[in-house]
Amino acid sequence: MQKIGFRYSTLEVAKQLDILGFVQNLTDGSVYIEAEGSEENIKTFIAWCHEGPRWAHVDHVEVEKSAMQNFSIFEIKMS
Repeated sequence: MQKIGFRYSTLEVAKQLDILGFVQNLTDGSVYIEAEGSEENIKTFIAWCHEGPRWAHVDHVEVEKSAMQNFSIFEIKMS
């Protein structure tokens, strides 16, 4: 089960790193993120996702490459 702050922390980190895309909670209790940015910033963002905000407990991170979606912002999507 996620706490609401995880998505907002993800949004803030994405903005700091000029990452575009979205984050959303899934019905199974996991968090789903699609992200685009420079290779260096994406690597930094993925590293942050493995830790999350200081109060979070991240069990598992799965990373997949996919086609660019050309997002214009980073946003929180509601399930």
